[in-house]
Amino acid sequence: MAESATDCQLPQQRVGAKEQPNGQSTDASLSERKQSDREERLSLVVWKRPLVTLHYFLLELLITLKEWACRLWHRRQTAFALSGLFILLYVVYSIEGTHQKYVQYVEKRSLWCAYWLGLGILSSVGLGTGLHTFLLYLGPHIASVTLAAYECGSVDFPEPPYPEQIICPLEAGAQEEAGAGAVQGSITLWTILSKVRLEACMWGAGTAIGELPPYFMARAARLSGAEPDDEDYEEFEEMLEQAETAQDFATKAKLTVQTMIQRIGFFGILACASIPNPLFDLAGITCGHFLVPFWTFFGATLIGKAIIKMHIQKLFVIITFSKHIVEQMVALIGAVPVLGASIQRPFRDYLEAQRSKMHRGAGEGTPAEENWLSWLFEKVVIVMVCFFVCSIVNSMAQSYAKRLQQQKFSEGKTQ
Repeated sequence: MAESATDCQLPQQRVGAKEQPNGQSTDASLSERKQSDREERLSLVVWKRPLVTLHYFLLELLITLKEWACRLWHRRQTAFALSGLFILLYVVYSIEGTHQKYVQYVEKRSLWCAYWLGLGILSSVGLGTGLHTFLLYLGPHIASVTLAAYECGSVDFPEPPYPEQIICPLEAGAQEEAGAGAVQGSITLWTILSKVRLEACMWGAGTAIGELPPYFMARAARLSGAEPDDEDYEEFEEMLEQAETAQDFATKAKLTVQTMIQRIGFFGILACASIPNPLFDLAGITCGHFLVPFWTFFGATLIGKAIIKMHIQKLFVIITFSKHIVEQMVALIGAVPVLGASIQRPFRDYLEAQRSKMHRGAGEGTPAEENWLSWLFEKVVIVMVCFFVCSIVNSMAQSYAKRLQQQKFSEGKTQ
C-alpha cells in the first residue's frame, strides 16, 4: 500500500543520519529530518495537492476501518451482546401497544440529546480543529428561544425537539394584549435558562467527551514507555523540557495550565474547564501524561463544561438577546454616520420577520421572501461545515504520510 503512494516526494537522504561521526551531529540531523517530515506532511492539504491528499485520505480510511474491524472482532462477545440488546429494543419499538406513547417520548428526547451531544463532541475533538458548534448551532438556538420567549410572553411553545420554527402558543395573544411591560415581567432569566438547560448540558457533556482521546493517548504512551506517535504529545514533552527557559507568552500560558492541573488536581481541572479556555486542549494530555485517575479528570471536566461553563455561556447569550437590549442595539446601529440607516434596516426587517413567524399558525407556510441575513448565515454554516470536512481529510492524509515516513526510516535503519 505504501508503494502506491510514491508521489509524496519523501526525501531519501535523511535515512543516513546514523552514519554521522558523533552523537551531536546525529541529534542535529535527526531534528532536521523531523522538521522536514513535518513540513512535508503539512503541505498535504486539499487546496494545494488535491489528488495526493484524497489518495492518502482513502488509504488511511481503509487502514482505520480495518483496525476498527479487528478491534470489534477481538471484542465480539460484547458486540454480539449489544446487537442482541438492539434487536430486543427494536422489537419493543415495533410492536403496537399502550407503551408506544412512552416509546415515542423516549425516542424524541433521546434523539434530541444525541444531536446536541454529537455537536458537542464535534466542537472539542481534534485538539482545536473541531467545528465550533456553539457559535453555529447552540448559540443561535438559545438566541431564538430567548427572542421567542420575550415575543410570546411565554415558554410554553413545543417541548424539545422543536419544529423548524418556534410558534407562539394560542393563549399568548391574551398576554400580548396586556401590554409589553406585563409580557416582559412574566419572563425571567431563570425561565429561559430552564427552557434551554437540556440541550445546553448535553452539548457541554459532548465537549467533555471530546477531551478524552488526548487523555487516553498520553496515558497509554506514558504507561507503555514507547515513543508516542502524536505530534501534539511530542510538542508537550518538548515544552516540559524547555520549561525553565521558556520566554514567549504562549508557552508560559500553557505551562501555567499544566502546573495548575498537576498541583491542584481535581479543582485545578475544574477551574480550567469552567471558563472559556482555549488552552484546555492541553489538559487531556497533561492528565494522561501524569497518570491522573480517569474519573478525577473526566468528572472535573464534565462538571466544569456541562454545568458551570454552560450556564455562563447561556447567561451571556440570553442577556445579549433580551428584547430591550436588542432594540437598543438596533437603535445604536442607526446612529452610525452615513451607513447607519442602510445597515439598520436589514436587522429591523429580520427581527420583524422572526416575530411574524412566531405568530403564524401551525399550518401556514413560510413567507416567500428571505432576509439576506438569514441567507448569509446559512452560507456561513455551509462554509464552516465544508472547512471542517476538509480538515478531517487533510488530517487523515497527513497521518498516512507519517506512516510512509516512519516506514521509510525503519527500512533505512535495517539496511
